[in-house]
Amino acid sequence: MADVLVIDGHPNHTSLCAALAQSHAEGLRAGGASVEVLALRDLAFDPVLHVDYHAQQALEPDLQRAQTAIKVARRVVVVTPLWWGSIPALLKGFFDRTLERGWAYRYLPNGMPEGLLAGRSARVILTTDSPGYYLRFIQGDPTIKALVRSTLKFCGLRPVDVTRIGPVHKADAPQLERWLAEVKSTGQADAGRLPAASQD
Repeated sequence: MADVLVIDGHPNHTSLCAALAQSHAEGLRAGGASVEVLALRDLAFDPVLHVDYHAQQALEPDLQRAQTAIKVARRVVVVTPLWWGSIPALLKGFFDRTLERGWAYRYLPNGMPEGLLAGRSARVILTTDSPGYYLRFIQGDPTIKALVRSTLKFCGLRPVDVTRIGPVHKADAPQLERWLAEVKSTGQADAGRLPAASQD
């Protein structure tokens, strides 16, 4: 198992997200971290949570391995496109199934949530077609709020760094190469500031 788990949440293996995930992983390795890249499109699992969080839906072997990888990791990186103000159904389904109540979080007697994945940091690498000012000031950054605050931080991961890549739809080849170099450099820097190894 690896120091850093990079979750590639794009359904298409030829996507920019897939290339960014690999480039970031290269940077992390160059900085001395051990890295596992988990491409969700290659996993065999039902992304639909059929029974809600009050009943048990058995995890497929790939999701069991994913839970182990998350538990062992000192840092979790999520690479995803922004689609319709959210994330792809594949990634959402992965979170719905994998971040189980009692495993990733729990509720205290006073009703407040407690993240059970504390001690790990995270980074989100988000590709978008819309400019940053539009997402932040007109849309209110719904994807970042849902993914960073209401998912990763909710489960105890802190700090959560964010890298925004875009607008993507008009990017030429030199711009794509600059983004790949940027996330590689960021990965190398991140490798030098990993949290201490988890004791759980």
